[in-house]
Amino acid sequence: MDLYSALQYALFVAIVTALLLPLGGYLERVFSRKPTALDRLCLPLERLIYRITKVDPEIEMASTEYTMCFVFFGLAGTLLLYLILRLQTFLPWFFPQYHTTPMTANLAMNTAISFSTTTTWQAYGGENTMSYFSQMAGLCAQNFLAGAAGLAIGIAFIRGLARQCSETIGNFWVDLTRALLWVLLPGALIGAALLVWQGVPMNFHDYAVATSVEHSRQVIAQGPVAALEVIKNLGTNGGGFFNANGAHPYENPTPLTNFLEMLAIALLPAALTNTFGRMVGRPRQGWMLYGVMVVLFALGLLFVHSSEQRGNPLLGGVHTGLSQSGGNMEGKEVRFGIGGSTLTAVVTSNTSTGSNNAMHDSFTSLGGMVLLVNFLLGELVFGGLGTGMVSMVMAAAIAVFLAGLMVGRTPEYLGKKIGPTENKMVMLYALAAPLLVLPLTAIAVSSRVGLSGLTTNTGPHGFTEILFAYASCFANNGQSFAGLSANTVLYNLTTALAMMAGRFGLAIPALAFAGLFARQKTTPTSSGTLPTDSLSFGVLLTASLVTVTALSYLPALALGPVLERLVFGG
Repeated sequence: MDLYSALQYALFVAIVTALLLPLGGYLERVFSRKPTALDRLCLPLERLIYRITKVDPEIEMASTEYTMCFVFFGLAGTLLLYLILRLQTFLPWFFPQYHTTPMTANLAMNTAISFSTTTTWQAYGGENTMSYFSQMAGLCAQNFLAGAAGLAIGIAFIRGLARQCSETIGNFWVDLTRALLWVLLPGALIGAALLVWQGVPMNFHDYAVATSVEHSRQVIAQGPVAALEVIKNLGTNGGGFFNANGAHPYENPTPLTNFLEMLAIALLPAALTNTFGRMVGRPRQGWMLYGVMVVLFALGLLFVHSSEQRGNPLLGGVHTGLSQSGGNMEGKEVRFGIGGSTLTAVVTSNTSTGSNNAMHDSFTSLGGMVLLVNFLLGELVFGGLGTGMVSMVMAAAIAVFLAGLMVGRTPEYLGKKIGPTENKMVMLYALAAPLLVLPLTAIAVSSRVGLSGLTTNTGPHGFTEILFAYASCFANNGQSFAGLSANTVLYNLTTALAMMAGRFGLAIPALAFAGLFARQKTTPTSSGTLPTDSLSFGVLLTASLVTVTALSYLPALALGPVLERLVFGG
């Protein structure tokens, strides 16, 4: 590994770790309704919103009511965005000479579900499909609202684990409002200013038409890019203004913007580990979970970087040294090199953020497999905003259950029993992904209409493209291998199903688990209590994550990236 890449990776982890305490403490104060520095600005707006919407912030909800509000809010946002997309030809800033992709009913439905679930799966090219109005009032607004809803779910889940003998886990509308006013809006304003400083456009200009030295016509879209770019990262949404996404110089002009955008993705989800430790009154629990995340994150960086730096052995005579131009540079931007591309790929595939600054379809078989495994693990290394913390704690519950089986004790976590009902919620959460992703992949690879989407690759790589798509959609990530043309009725409908299940199908058992925990009373620790904040438990948690994922997906991986590596070597 070259020194520049190693320093970049180390600096990234160091900054995230250094900001863990202040950001985690800030989030805890915001959602515990303690005084913060932004109260003078945000409290009047909060009271105005409650007055308009008739919300009583003092009334709390049981887990079932909280879940119903979350699902209703997501479905309402989906319907509103669908109407905007279907009617965009009649709305401002629509240029028919440039917006040439038909906004069919199934594409509008898929896109609306995509952005209201933070998946931001894009089966279209942004600059030739979406008007400025659709980008701002539709897609950008949903990035804020869906991101805030995800954060609210994470906070409610933590609150349920922290409470004792309680029938409630908070108020969804209060958590949503505070996530918007105290967290996402201030972060987006600061981030957008930094991006504009670095050269990211923020305007409503008409498309520019330029003539190249070869006398060819080039249409250059501009628009409110900075506003969409920062919240797509801060809210762990993804979804680019342009078809080239984070590889486009208007979205990501410099290595500094690339680094800042990756920090925007990881900071809040990582800080929630500290918020978790504070709210449950056990800071060491948060540090243990963060430690597992960092270990898995570092392993991902190591494997992807080494695979891409080694390059494809079938390409004889190609320099694969440590310089920026060495290794597998196919599909990568020279200004980022392998180091910047690897950092972005690992951060985004771990955090349900479908942004990319390189074509992952061009990664080596093992490099692409690491990104796929990040989805299949449940995107719990930092993870989605709020939802990543939920995934990690549910994984910890599985590790506690396995440890309980070994010693013959009823499993406990945070001083509370994980009984039969709680175990059912954990199993529903853990089995949802393989029970949906694998059958959908099987349907696509065994049908003519599914295989017709493979425009450039067949064989094991084509299989990986389809598996990658469904795993990405279920994980609410939205990344894809570019060789799959997904704007068909089959893929628009089936990926939408995966996105809905990954968003709402996981939130329902998770909040039910939190509600069950909130009703229990914490029991004091004894000599037989398993310490869940120790190094040994961190090792057990990591091992159980790898084992459960392997048992669920190893045959599918063997048919895709593993077979590709064995047959082609690249």
